[in-house]
Amino acid sequence: MNSLDGTKRQNVKIGQLVEIVQKQDQRSGELTEGLVRRILTKSSHHPHGIKVQLDTGEVGRIRNIFPEDD
Repeated sequence: MNSLDGTKRQNVKIGQLVEIVQKQDQRSGELTEGLVRRILTKSSHHPHGIKVQLDTGEVGRIRNIFPEDD
């Protein structure tokens, strides 16, 4: 399983399953899994990961993008 690059906005889609790191978890590196509700980063690339809001309302930068089952 190879995951897409979470630093490129073009790889991120609404409804996609991702793992994010929230601001308060950056030191511990704890990841939160969820579905993308909104893409918050406007630029096409961000070195620390594209910032998104999950369907649960949590906000963080993408660490992993899970490939969609075709």
